[in-house]
Amino acid sequence: MLFHLDEDLLALQEVARDVALERVGPHAALVDEEGVFPQESVDALVAAELHAVSIPEAYGGQGVSLLGSVVVAEQVARVCATSQQVTGANELFAIPLLLAASEEQKQRWLRPVADGSCLGAFALSEREAGSDVAAMRTRAVRDGDGWVLRGTKTWITNAGQAGVYVVFAVTDPDAGGRGISAFVVEARDEGMSFGALERKMGLKGSPTREVTFDDLRLPADRLVGAEGQGLRIALGTLDRTRAVVAGQAVGIAQGALDLALDYTRTRHQFGQPVASFQGVQFMLADMETAVRASRLLAYAAAEAAEVGADDMSLAGAAAKCFASDTAMSVTTDAVQLLGGAGYTRDFPAERMMRDAKITQIYEGTNQIQRIVIARALTR
Repeated sequence: MLFHLDEDLLALQEVARDVALERVGPHAALVDEEGVFPQESVDALVAAELHAVSIPEAYGGQGVSLLGSVVVAEQVARVCATSQQVTGANELFAIPLLLAASEEQKQRWLRPVADGSCLGAFALSEREAGSDVAAMRTRAVRDGDGWVLRGTKTWITNAGQAGVYVVFAVTDPDAGGRGISAFVVEARDEGMSFGALERKMGLKGSPTREVTFDDLRLPADRLVGAEGQGLRIALGTLDRTRAVVAGQAVGIAQGALDLALDYTRTRHQFGQPVASFQGVQFMLADMETAVRASRLLAYAAAEAAEVGADDMSLAGAAAKCFASDTAMSVTTDAVQLLGGAGYTRDFPAERMMRDAKITQIYEGTNQIQRIVIARALTR
């Protein structure tokens, strides 16, 4: 798929595809089966400098556009969505800093993520504040020149593995959404603890835990941006990373389509390849059409975010919503096309189907995305 990709992005796509096939894919089944952290895959992505491509060169990164992040996400998720999720959280950490942090803060915390010496994490959600972000209860209370952080975040990717976390907390309970601020917490800070690993349907090797802050003291320089800007920073981040989630969903769907094509071409029934039957061909045609449309929406959303277009929120919501619905439908159809084999763990179709489901839920459920789209249209 060449549309929108210049020579540099095509080269990046090829490198990401090769690394994914040769050094990430071989570990995917074991990572899922045993629910283990994909260390070999993460090491391979770090070695190839594919673990946080959008961090600017000024902070030790590759300085690739958001579209480049989407391209890499697709290629990695095509073989292992877990590995893409782990490294994708680096950008969830980095973007809030790029949007609002001081130069000193960027140098201090983006460089270790860029060089691969630590992973990043993004701590926004809570048990009672998922889609309703402004209902969060985690508090940051002023204490002299610093802050004291109390509360619990949930569904946090890389919790326990990450070295740095962007944490959102209420600093002014009377100000509603305008009373939320963003902070950086380091893994070595005293007062942070982690819950047990969540027992998830998919992405089993991506560590997801609750993070609890028990009177964790933060110096003043941990505040990112101005006090009260946290919700704006969080939503601005998600406006951008939803394009990457769309890329992840496209990768999962493309991987499932690749598998279904290979299987139906080589399996014979009634004396001919399964792919020769019109009913199967129509399914494959619909799968291909949806994947192509999803890819273009993901690319368009990345470009809209890159230039700060007025419709970037709508574009990101539309891409994430359509691509994740496509990932779910295409992986389901892939399982169907493989028949009994698709229902076994001998083939990756069922893993892809389980992994696809979360793309419809995180970074805003698809119901929330439809609200974002509808509000943009009727505003």
